[in-house]
Amino acid sequence: MTWQQIARRLLVVGGIWTLLNVYVGSHLHPYGLLAAAATLVLAWLPLAAFVAGRSTWRGRRALEWVGYVAMGLSSMLIVFFALADVLHIHNVGAAILGGSLGLTLVGMLQARRPRVVHVTVPIRDLPGDLQGFRIAQLSDLHVGPTIRRRFVESVVRRTNGLAPDLVAVTGDVADGLVPELREHVEPLAGLVAPHGTFFVTGNHEYFWDVRGWTRELARLGVDVLQNEHRLLVHGNGRLLLAGVTDLSAASDPVQALAGAPHSDVRVLLAHQPKSAYAARDAGFDLQLSGHTHGGQFFPFNLLVRLFQPFVAGLHRLERMWLYVSRGTGYWGPPLRLLAPSEITLIELVAA
Repeated sequence: MTWQQIARRLLVVGGIWTLLNVYVGSHLHPYGLLAAAATLVLAWLPLAAFVAGRSTWRGRRALEWVGYVAMGLSSMLIVFFALADVLHIHNVGAAILGGSLGLTLVGMLQARRPRVVHVTVPIRDLPGDLQGFRIAQLSDLHVGPTIRRRFVESVVRRTNGLAPDLVAVTGDVADGLVPELREHVEPLAGLVAPHGTFFVTGNHEYFWDVRGWTRELARLGVDVLQNEHRLLVHGNGRLLLAGVTDLSAASDPVQALAGAPHSDVRVLLAHQPKSAYAARDAGFDLQLSGHTHGGQFFPFNLLVRLFQPFVAGLHRLERMWLYVSRGTGYWGPPLRLLAPSEITLIELVAA
């Protein structure tokens, strides 16, 4: 994408975003022109952060933080005022503004502290040597403007502390180009598991530089699965681990099984939960996905259900299980509300 194309899209998106914030400002007008005018500043801060992030200006990191927090605050204000209008609730501007500010602060704290989620998956005819096999799943780290090296180091340290048998990274590692973010993604090389660390691409890798990021992760010692598989032997147990590219590319669970030997369990890594239908038909026992962020923050954690058949947690599709992570990082606003970020520890047990 050329800079001219980016500029055109930024103008269109920025124009729509500004109009939405003018709508918010119209509700705040009774509380003073300053309050109404401040909504325009909220509208333009994310746009300024986007432009500054692609510059060499020394203060760009602080502006990115302020800009993306402003994006989250604006999002809540737009939704809450729209709901108030639909429900014909009047004179609630101050309450909505105060509540949105409070929720933004709480959401920022929650976004920086991913919780550890333990998930038990019952597998039929699971051999004894695979009983208790542990997979640590990281997803949607989105290393970029507000997620940097310290956050990734903390995630790696906590993941290693879970003593997994393997680590699965299910896409959307970074939002940016390799030269800009290499240093901040580098701690992933420190992930430790007897059977290794594996990665599949998410849609955001294709927004930026999918070849660059797959090469970089391979350089860090991460095994990149692109419609292919690996056979993992654990005692007398045989686990087939496969991975597909994101649905925005040529994702193919059947191709990922091409030439696969006999195994006791088949596990698929696929960024988007919608891959589950093809994975079920291909004969997998378990699919691990991310992508949805669980909606990331209220009220979008409710709205995402209109677009995604599986939003978060463990689901059953006939004989196959699907687990959808809410994501370890976040995208855009550094906020998490009613959709907590997670480091997931999946344990296989006999059904």
